[in-house]
Amino acid sequence: MTATTTTTTTRALPIAVLALAGAMACCAHAPPAQRPYAGPTADALVATLAAHQAAVRGMNASARATSWLENERVRATVNMLVERDGHLRFEAEVRLQGMVAALATDGTTFAFYDARKNDVSRGPACPGNVASLIRIPLAPPDVAALLLGDVRLPAGARHDDKVTWDATRGADMLVVRSPEGDPMFLLLFRGSNDADRALVGVVRTNAAGLPQWQAAFEDVENAGGVRMPRTIRFAEGKTKFDDGVEILFKDRKLNVPAAANAFTLATPAGATAREVGCEES
Repeated sequence: MTATTTTTTTRALPIAVLALAGAMACCAHAPPAQRPYAGPTADALVATLAAHQAAVRGMNASARATSWLENERVRATVNMLVERDGHLRFEAEVRLQGMVAALATDGTTFAFYDARKNDVSRGPACPGNVASLIRIPLAPPDVAALLLGDVRLPAGARHDDKVTWDATRGADMLVVRSPEGDPMFLLLFRGSNDADRALVGVVRTNAAGLPQWQAAFEDVENAGGVRMPRTIRFAEGKTKFDDGVEILFKDRKLNVPAAANAFTLATPAGATAREVGCEES
């Protein structure tokens, strides 16, 4: 993480952003209105994120992915290979049908195979294309970071000095800003000390200070000596998590080297291949 401490006074956050941060992934029990432990410093939270990023470089996993985007509910078991730099491979399986889709990207180009159509799409790894299978329309390294339980911050990002308490969420909140000041990230942490603290949520805002996307990291557990979320939720804009994406990990292994050709996708015999561009403006 490149964020460093600054002496900039914390600016007031838009009410809509604060409300969204508080509404993320509602808990079964009401969280404490006030922090029940001594407040951490901003540097301590930054160190927690940096330590996690250093410890988790990649992952081989199986998860149940459910999407409610565009009023369409899609559920599948997805086998994943994830590397922090944006190398990704997803293979979706549906009961009684086997593999129905696969996606691979080296971070620059992507290929998506739709087994039902026997069709392969190839092109640049822009967010819309990478979201062809798991509907998280972000750049490959950003998708990788979320699946690894954290967030990729822009180069030169800087954090505010003040850590605030989100009483609705029951979490410590740190604001991290882009080099220009805005847009920004709201990082939510939970845990009373360095040993049990973990990132539990992120809100990304646009230049106008409005929510662009949000993620929640839930059911944090020990995975190979690292605290990892068992469930990850993602939603765009002001959309609720119930209308976004949920990823529930069944099993995973961290930092397992991938095969040299793991992030390429060959066109199966008889399949139609086509080149696609990026729809983003």
